[in-house]
Amino acid sequence: MFVVLASLAVTACGGSGGGANNSDPDSRPDIGESLLPPNEIVDGGPGRDGIPALQNPEFESATTISVNPNSFAVAVRHNDEVKIYPHNILDWHEIVNDGPADDPYTLSYCPLTGSAMVWKGTASHADSSYGVSGLLYNSNLLLYDRETETLWSQMFEIGVNGPRIGELPQRLQVLEANYGTLRDMYPDAMVMTPNTGYSRDYSTYPYGFYRSNSGLLFSISNVDNRLHPKTRVIGFRSGTGVEANPVSKVYQLGAFGPTLQAINDQVDGQDIVVVGSTDLNFAVIYSRELADGTILTFSPLTDDLPNIMSDDEGNVWDSFGTAVSGPRAGAQLVPPRSYVAYWFAWATHFPNAQIHFNQT
Repeated sequence: MFVVLASLAVTACGGSGGGANNSDPDSRPDIGESLLPPNEIVDGGPGRDGIPALQNPEFESATTISVNPNSFAVAVRHNDEVKIYPHNILDWHEIVNDGPADDPYTLSYCPLTGSAMVWKGTASHADSSYGVSGLLYNSNLLLYDRETETLWSQMFEIGVNGPRIGELPQRLQVLEANYGTLRDMYPDAMVMTPNTGYSRDYSTYPYGFYRSNSGLLFSISNVDNRLHPKTRVIGFRSGTGVEANPVSKVYQLGAFGPTLQAINDQVDGQDIVVVGSTDLNFAVIYSRELADGTILTFSPLTDDLPNIMSDDEGNVWDSFGTAVSGPRAGAQLVPPRSYVAYWFAWATHFPNAQIHFNQT
């Protein structure tokens, strides 16, 4: 079984199945000046672009495409258009460069850490696309941008080596949930198809039992056993980039309960609202403080998707944080630095994280 998993893993997220290799100094790349400890950056196996990123892939209407409603997917709203990217394709490609030439964005998904995020392209760069570097830090994907070849940490969201070292990308909100949930929220969405131009068995998960077992393919710098390593959490972190011991807090997707729950919270002096549902496999975090200094208090909505919460002023807000009705109709909540990931990945990137739910 180990040999089978190892051979599967070589095709995705740099996972060669050779976790023992990352303790061998000869297997570590020489990347020069870095914001990350060089001895903790490892070669995952396939090499640069061994896992091919997708460029402006093909889409089909959610009303006609067939996708398993219980499988995970990621939704992005850009210029009022919602697109859905199924995990079963992202597992094999990890990066999708999408959007119009004058307003591109990049979706990255690391199967090893279960984390997805979207960065907007930068107008000052002629080529804003990213590729898979083949390198990992704490089991997490390191991207490289194709114009300057800077390395970027996905979970720290910062350039960590190269001409753009220390630069922070501009983020877009990501929704991650069961495909059926996202389709019901946005029935007019366009869905990425498996017609990628690459020969991959998208019906097969390339990591075997990785999503449910406690094993990792690569070593990590901090092990925290308060939760099962593959517990899916949505986390919030203070600060930006690679900082020593930022304040962070996580909320387990399996602990929200069957209906939507809204948690009005304050972490490191920042007022946030966390909205999630276990049955929907869905959670998002937004700032409760508006540009004018108002701090809202939210309540969950039921049976009104894609609208997920209302506030004490009478506004109704959708899953992307837009006020769809009420005195602030059209206003946009700010998404702080938060995303869904496996617990082990969050805990090793942000040690000493607080855990909201008293559940193990």
